[in-house]
Amino acid sequence: MKTILNIIWLVLSGLWLCLGYFAAGLLLCVTIIGIPFGIAAFRIGVYALWPFGYTTAERRDAGAPSLVGNVLWLVLAGWWLALAHIATGIALCLTIIGIPFGIANFKLIPVSLVPLGREIVPSDRPFATKTW
Repeated sequence: MKTILNIIWLVLSGLWLCLGYFAAGLLLCVTIIGIPFGIAAFRIGVYALWPFGYTTAERRDAGAPSLVGNVLWLVLAGWWLALAHIATGIALCLTIIGIPFGIANFKLIPVSLVPLGREIVPSDRPFATKTW
């Protein structure tokens, strides 16, 4: 079921979300200061491309730089992204077929608000960390 939902998501909105996040990531990587934000945008883009079957987990080893970066991200871009995901999620939930896709948009809100210090992991093991 995850695969079918991901394919429909990819065709309807995932590809466009991913391309938008990748474009923002490329622009952010132009400056040295923006590189961590660009990398975060790339991670969100991959997550937005194929969200079903994955979730985000907090990284316990993220320190003060992640906190400062998240504050900057939240003020400059995070709340705009969250509002866009909320509006899209509500619009998708108005139809029965769109409810899973609306929920996927709601699932993207926390990572679009504060992406630094979080990682994307499979849903069946949300507390696992990457080994690579």
